[in-house]
Amino acid sequence: MTAKTRGPWSRLYAGFGISGPVTLLLLAAALGVPWLPGEFWTHVGTEVLIFGLFAMSFNLLYGYMGQISFGHAAFFGVGAYATAMLFTALKGADGQIGIAEFLLSLLAGPPVAALVALVVGFFCVRLTGIYFAILTLAFGELLFYIVFSWYTFTKGDDGIQGLLPPPFFQDSTNFYFFTLAIVAVAAAVMWRITESPFGYALRTLRDNQRRAGFLGTNVRVHMLVNFVLAGTFAGIAGALWGPFSRSVNPGLLGWGESGIAVFMTLIGGAGSFIGPLLGSVIYTMLQAVVKMYTVYWPLTIGTIILLIVLFAPGGILGMIDKRIQATRARKDAAGADAAAAAPAKEQRP
Repeated sequence: MTAKTRGPWSRLYAGFGISGPVTLLLLAAALGVPWLPGEFWTHVGTEVLIFGLFAMSFNLLYGYMGQISFGHAAFFGVGAYATAMLFTALKGADGQIGIAEFLLSLLAGPPVAALVALVVGFFCVRLTGIYFAILTLAFGELLFYIVFSWYTFTKGDDGIQGLLPPPFFQDSTNFYFFTLAIVAVAAAVMWRITESPFGYALRTLRDNQRRAGFLGTNVRVHMLVNFVLAGTFAGIAGALWGPFSRSVNPGLLGWGESGIAVFMTLIGGAGSFIGPLLGSVIYTMLQAVVKMYTVYWPLTIGTIILLIVLFAPGGILGMIDKRIQATRARKDAAGADAAAAAPAKEQRP
């Protein structure tokens, strides 16, 4: 099939892979969520968006740089706490906060998360593989313990409560579209980063760090910059989480929260840019539905992860992409056979 004979879908797939059409489907579905009956699905949709951004930030480390972090939730939690603290300082004596002050408090999360990621990443990028993973876990647990124990500053295990946004954003639909806009902009920036020369240098590090070093790539600098970027985007997700849930607690920095990002990425597919967001949709929707009928949610998600690891290690999008590629290969082979057989028929008397 030549480029001239390809339809719009084929050209879209050729340019973006499976991420292109899936992104359009997810965007169309996201725009329709607030019109579902009841506020429940709007709340679920907001949670999907926030954790989807969190998982996509994790995928910058795992899917693009080839290093798995078990402490990535530390930056999600730090971003949430930074926003919550400024939020608490800016709200009035009546417990209300203005829109300008609310937006200002949200801006506190990403830079604080980036600063913490810079300090943590300075040590972590010196290692790779399982040592990188264990060191990120150690730093994550260290930050968790600080937040959990420093009661005079972080309120300890009580967390920070009463993060009630301005009246306009208390409407679930308004907050949903506000979150959708921020996540869409963040995802677009993330996409641009992954498709830049820097993004392709990260892929080189993922495939072969030693060869990348021989080619002149400064391995540690690239890893550190990507580590800070991932922490920044996780901080954006954390900043949104506080006003959404109306509170923050030390558990947001724990290893269990980091596991959620890992699960979402594995379910959707680390090899695709949009895979973690799809994984967030599947994970959050399953959690919402399964908990309606049974308390055995950990058993359910454990079984799903086991099946994916065994039968679809590339995640849902990886499995779909393989089927599409196989179908296209069969069609191309059939077309080549038909083209080869045509001259033979013409030469017959």
